[in-house]
Amino acid sequence: MLRISGPGMMVFIIAFLVAVIFAANQNDVVGWVVAVIAGFWLALAAFVVFSIQKAAKKAGAKLTEAQNAFNSAAGRAPSSASADHGGTRVVSERTGADEVRDLKLDHSFKIVQVQIRVVEQERAKGEAADQDTIRRALETIEITATNARDMIRSAGSTGDPVSGTIID
Repeated sequence: MLRISGPGMMVFIIAFLVAVIFAANQNDVVGWVVAVIAGFWLALAAFVVFSIQKAAKKAGAKLTEAQNAFNSAAGRAPSSASADHGGTRVVSERTGADEVRDLKLDHSFKIVQVQIRVVEQERAKGEAADQDTIRRALETIEITATNARDMIRSAGSTGDPVSGTIID
């Protein structure tokens, strides 16, 4: 914004200085009136330029805030422009290993869902249920859950499984 306003402001400053120099050399009332008018235009131009710059910064901040809110609602990372404003910083970027881990976790959850259906189908049979099938399904769920928890690691990459409070 300063690059756009610079040449225009220079014109007003030069006009003001020329008016003051001519008024001082001529020592004429008309010269001083012209100098005052040039000073008024300089002040007005400065006010407009600084007001526009301030409004542009506020609009940019609002736009970045709106983009981050949209990205957050859509499940994406905040926009990179917000890092310029000091509000958000990138801690780490996703890698190919993260994608593979997420696919493995997704597969593990699907296995658990299938095994839960197997258990529910067997329980629905009542007395005719195959207890061995139920036991194998529960064992598969336990192994899959253990493996999936081992894939999730804390943010510090210490190798420790994630710990915390589950909120329903």
